[in-house]
Amino acid sequence: MDFTEPDHITQLREVLRRFVAQEMPRAEVARWDKADEFPRHIFEKLAPLGIFGSTIPEEYGGSGRDILATMVTIEELAKRSFPVAVSYINCACYGGMNILESGSEEQRRSLLPRLARGELLFAYGLTEPDVGADLASVKTTADRRGDVVVINGAKRFLTGAKIADYIYLLVRSDRNEPRYRNLSLLLVPSDRPGIDMTPIGTLGLKGFPSYDVTFEDVEIPSANIVGGEAGWNNGWSMLAGPTLDVEKLEVAAIGIGIAEAAIEDAWTYSQERQQFGKPVSAYQSIRHMLADARTKLHAARLMMYHAAWRADRRLPCGVESSMAKLFVTEMAKDIVLTCQTVLGAYGYAEGFDLERHVRDVLLLPIIGGSSAIQRNNIANRLGLPR
Repeated sequence: MDFTEPDHITQLREVLRRFVAQEMPRAEVARWDKADEFPRHIFEKLAPLGIFGSTIPEEYGGSGRDILATMVTIEELAKRSFPVAVSYINCACYGGMNILESGSEEQRRSLLPRLARGELLFAYGLTEPDVGADLASVKTTADRRGDVVVINGAKRFLTGAKIADYIYLLVRSDRNEPRYRNLSLLLVPSDRPGIDMTPIGTLGLKGFPSYDVTFEDVEIPSANIVGGEAGWNNGWSMLAGPTLDVEKLEVAAIGIGIAEAAIEDAWTYSQERQQFGKPVSAYQSIRHMLADARTKLHAARLMMYHAAWRADRRLPCGVESSMAKLFVTEMAKDIVLTCQTVLGAYGYAEGFDLERHVRDVLLLPIIGGSSAIQRNNIANRLGLPR
């Protein structure tokens, strides 16, 4: 097995690191977090780098489907800003990957070039007040009335819904068909009449808020059924396809980025902070904590990259992606909290990036399928009897 990083990935890292240093200085990122402000201008400045096309083939205006490049982009952006990384995901993955895999040819021709240029943001409309992991039980309905689809219901935790151009909405589209054969996915413009959004305050991910969203007789054209006519009542197969496996890796990549940022800060601090006449990095307890953190990060990155490698080649990766999501996000949380311990009181104080990293990393084992769900996935897919 060859673990050498491909040249194009190394070059991508260098481009992104220069961009982050120039356009996303620490003080500005801290200000966005404090003000709970999304830096839309940064999202727009990313577009000329060509990174939004990494999930889209060249025939639709992208640079070619490259899952590893996509994960590395998420990782590098998340090292400095969780919200900016999420905005990239909402375009390249929620938008680009879903439309490529599940959209009709007309939808691909219409939307993919714009997504490749970074012109659109998508928000997932999956979770509901009474529906979390059991997505097949959604209650939001869609009714066909000629060439119009009418939507009624409520969704919860729609991250970035007000910022997004489209809500990628899971609905119950048939009251008579059996479970799993009564679901559809819709492309709902976020500014449609009848949509009401209420922000949900959260501990972290400041600047890219989640919303409770209600739909009251919201009308969209039937052309906005994902997959066209063939997509009606076929939403479950689209939802459970390869994009779901990659979604788990997106969250893992955020974890890699946040954990690496925390380690770099703790590593530097341990050499600068003097106690009893020498840097705290000289004390064995600190050295061991940092050595363990580096080791965990290395293991987490290898696991995530292996799953991304399989996804790139369209090899089965359901087990590997669940393992990566579980292990990486739990390790990221462990690493960040260890680094907070290294900084002591400074790791808990405002004005230090680590305080933000702690708030942000706690979300990762929850979103994109909780750690408990991933354990169930692993056991089920490996054939463990119930």
